[in-house]
Amino acid sequence: MSKVRLVLFDAFSTLLVPRLPVYVQYSQTFEPYFGVLEPNDIKSSFKTALKQLQTDKPAYKSGADAWWGEVIRRTAIGAGADPTAVELHLENIVPKLLTRFSSREGYRLFDDSLPCLKGLKSLNVRTGLVSNTDARMRKSTMSLGTLILHADFTAGSVIGDLGIASYLDPILLSEEEGVEKPSVEIFQRACDTAGVELDEVLHVGDELKADYYGAKGCGLKALLVRRHGEDGESEMKENEEDLSQIEAVSSLQQVVEWVKQNNSC
Repeated sequence: MSKVRLVLFDAFSTLLVPRLPVYVQYSQTFEPYFGVLEPNDIKSSFKTALKQLQTDKPAYKSGADAWWGEVIRRTAIGAGADPTAVELHLENIVPKLLTRFSSREGYRLFDDSLPCLKGLKSLNVRTGLVSNTDARMRKSTMSLGTLILHADFTAGSVIGDLGIASYLDPILLSEEEGVEKPSVEIFQRACDTAGVELDEVLHVGDELKADYYGAKGCGLKALLVRRHGEDGESEMKENEEDLSQIEAVSSLQQVVEWVKQNNSC
């Protein structure tokens, strides 16, 4: 078995997670404009809106701000907000939520994320990121009228604010690449950028189709993340999923141990 030279991670529900559930943060932002909406209705409406946009406009084809603006609009209306009020206040709500989910205000690292990255570095194994997300993951976006200023890895970016940007190279984000997991192309680009062979790469993520089968289909090694308890609640689990033939880990420390074992053979 080839030694692992690079470990690629998914972002959400693998390295990081919303500081509060997404529907709670949406509820807090909606309340001054629409009053109190039922949290479970927001939760259900958000999942529906997100799935619709991911299907209709993959890889943020309309631009990330407009894409998320439509998710937010559909979420609010689907949760019972008055459509007229939504259209009236959307231009205020969207920037608030985009800003909130661009930093540590919206996200936190799992307790094992930084130790895992450090542990792999100590093994002389590189680490990178392949995520179906927009450029806010690594860029701060500050709007001043019509002026947009971007600064790589600033304190306003998610991975910059969470202190892990220096550990991740390469970084491939679906908005920037125009293609998303489980496409073979995005995994191939990551390997080409890093200058490693496909069988020298391990990909770790929480989505069975996008992360596990996507990586396997490209010729990479793969591990599926299935955390226990509350930390696993945000994972993209499939209904009645069968993991009997899947290599899964319940913590990122197990990734370090897996690489140690693989590379000692």
